[in-house]
Amino acid sequence: MTRSRWLVPVGIAVAGLAVCTVVAATGNIPAHDAYRLVAYSALGAAGSGLVAWLLLRPLRGASVGTQTAVATLAPVLAVAVGIAWAASGMFIMRHDLWVLWMVLAAAGTAGLITAVLLGWRVADATRSVGDLARALGGQGPGGGRRGAVPGTQPQELAQLAAELEQTSARLAVAQEQAAALERSRRELVAWVSHDLRTPLAGIRAMVEALEDGVVTEADTVERYHRTMRLEADRLAGLVDDLFELSRIEAGALSMELERVSLDELVADAVAGASIPAAGKGIELRWRLDTDPPVVELSTPEMARVVRNLLDNAIRHTPPGGTIWIVAGVDETGAHAEVSVEDACGGIPEGELDRVFDMAYRGDAARTPGDGGAGLGLAVARGLVEAHHGQISVRNHGDGCRFTVLLPLA
Repeated sequence: MTRSRWLVPVGIAVAGLAVCTVVAATGNIPAHDAYRLVAYSALGAAGSGLVAWLLLRPLRGASVGTQTAVATLAPVLAVAVGIAWAASGMFIMRHDLWVLWMVLAAAGTAGLITAVLLGWRVADATRSVGDLARALGGQGPGGGRRGAVPGTQPQELAQLAAELEQTSARLAVAQEQAAALERSRRELVAWVSHDLRTPLAGIRAMVEALEDGVVTEADTVERYHRTMRLEADRLAGLVDDLFELSRIEAGALSMELERVSLDELVADAVAGASIPAAGKGIELRWRLDTDPPVVELSTPEMARVVRNLLDNAIRHTPPGGTIWIVAGVDETGAHAEVSVEDACGGIPEGELDRVFDMAYRGDAARTPGDGGAGLGLAVARGLVEAHHGQISVRNHGDGCRFTVLLPLA
């Protein structure tokens, strides 16, 4: 027990002594007699308290009503002991003594009934808190259970019930998040397994055809070799994305930050994407809307973000289309901004929020081809958030606009 908790009983003792002093002075009770009465009463109260404590020890597992009744009888017993000692000291006349006994018996009975009723109330409140505890995390706040009416519980139990309600809500949210993560994990495993099996099956079929001499024409053999190399590159890219995602999810990214001019980062990414864009007949254009902002970032990771956005734009833009890369400072002046605008035809509004989900590519059938494994945008979001930035997408014109915001250095 802390010192602050002793202040309450000490304060009560001081107040009781003050009342006794006032009563003795008002009733003209001699000091010697007053001391004896106070001493007898205090010793009687201590003895009754000891008796109540001894009775409550074996009743620790009893109901609240039973323990409350025993605790209520303790002061009655203390008063009875004090009256008996006062009578033995000739402070109370015989007739007055019997009157006091009757008053004490009636008051004790009423007090005991009140204690039982209060015990029932506390027991009901305790049961409602128990219901809350059993329903933790069941169905959100309260677990679907109708709780007690506010203001009908003791303060401590009401506070405990409120804390349990909040805990239940947090547990329910955590369960929903865990279920969503489990679903996402299962989908990722299923989708990635499909994306791994498809190129492996193709490579195996072509290797067997070459081994068995089924294919002998030089052009066909060259095409098989080229296809196997492309499929191997796809597998390598998928493994790299999975490894990067695992680092992001585990918080194991080790980034060396440096101050980089944003135009250099964008120019390098555009130069790397120009060859596949030209091969598909797509024109890449980029511009700076402001003076080149300086950003503190990890160049390899952020270059991968821009490259992934450009790869996604090239993949979904039809031949003859144009992709714009715009860099500068956002309207607030607090962030550097890089946006990639493609001509993909737009994304259904109901799927915009899922674009950055792992293994999502808007194709429920997971048709093989150049659609990717659906991990590039998830990797991009993880890397941007690791730089304390934001990434978003919205429909713009005849395509989509992906926007990356990074804090200025």
